[in-house]
Amino acid sequence: MQSFATYPSLAERGVLVTGGGSGIGAAIVAAFAGQGARVAFIDIQFEASRKLVGGLAASKHVPQFLHCDLTDIEALRRAVGQAAEAVGPLSVLVNNAARDDRHDIDEVTPEYWDKAMAVNLRHQFFASQAVRPQMKKLGGGSIINFSSVAWMAGGAEFIAYTSAKAAVIGMTNSLAREFGPDNIRVNAIAPGAVNTERQLRLWYDETQAEEFAKRQAIKRRLKPEDVARTALFLAADDSAMITKQCIIIDAGLR
Repeated sequence: MQSFATYPSLAERGVLVTGGGSGIGAAIVAAFAGQGARVAFIDIQFEASRKLVGGLAASKHVPQFLHCDLTDIEALRRAVGQAAEAVGPLSVLVNNAARDDRHDIDEVTPEYWDKAMAVNLRHQFFASQAVRPQMKKLGGGSIINFSSVAWMAGGAEFIAYTSAKAAVIGMTNSLAREFGPDNIRVNAIAPGAVNTERQLRLWYDETQAEEFAKRQAIKRRLKPEDVARTALFLAADDSAMITKQCIIIDAGLR
């Protein structure tokens, strides 16, 4: 039977998760709430987000849902301020929100490309920029950006997404240098074939999910909770000297 760590340093800590209403993001919100953190999350989905909040009503601090379109940077900046008002100064930012939409490469237009960058890359920078003053005032913090193993493997049919996720690593490395003097750590997580409801509904069925698992070194399906537990570690003081890194969670798929 597996048992997992509790991180005392996360108790009462102000946390903001983007794209927290479903999938990996929802697992991250639940994981931080389970540690006694004060969590706010941003999402564009009303129904899923409210359902998540209801399911976590017994938490010490019930997560706070903020509706926001992350491609609207001014709205995002306001949401960061609202999150701080709701849960206190933010010492943890998890830039999880993304959309791995598939597309025919010959049908990609400049408008589509720009939209993909806005959804998968741009908001991560501007959210990081917005939380920096709060973290600096607190004496430090942890920013966790989300990449993907898809770009490492040269994934087909979603080149805009894989390009953005490759860029996340370069951005993470530069932000770690820029923010390091303020004791703000910046790391990335690159998940593999995580079995979320959206993935199973849109991109592969149960049989294909099993095939992914067979290709992994560890032959069980990746779950959102597997990723969330790594986010907890990177946010906690236990990882105080880890920055400018990308942690791959793919069970040895590549």
